[in-house]
Amino acid sequence: MTDKLLTPVELAEYLHTTVGNLAQLRFQGRGPAFTKAGRRVLYRESDVQAWLDENTRTQTGSAA
Repeated sequence: MTDKLLTPVELAEYLHTTVGNLAQLRFQGRGPAFTKAGRRVLYRESDVQAWLDENTRTQTGSAA
């Protein structure tokens, strides 16, 4: 296992957003893949990077 796991607090800080925004993205199915360990939400670094790569755009008008 080499993939670091991030908590919502750690990921929110990394993405310069809020934990609440991450919760909304999870609810809407629009955020990075996550895993649940009991009640804890965790994000794999590789899943976050994949999500960022999928959402990289070169124009503001590019289709999502």
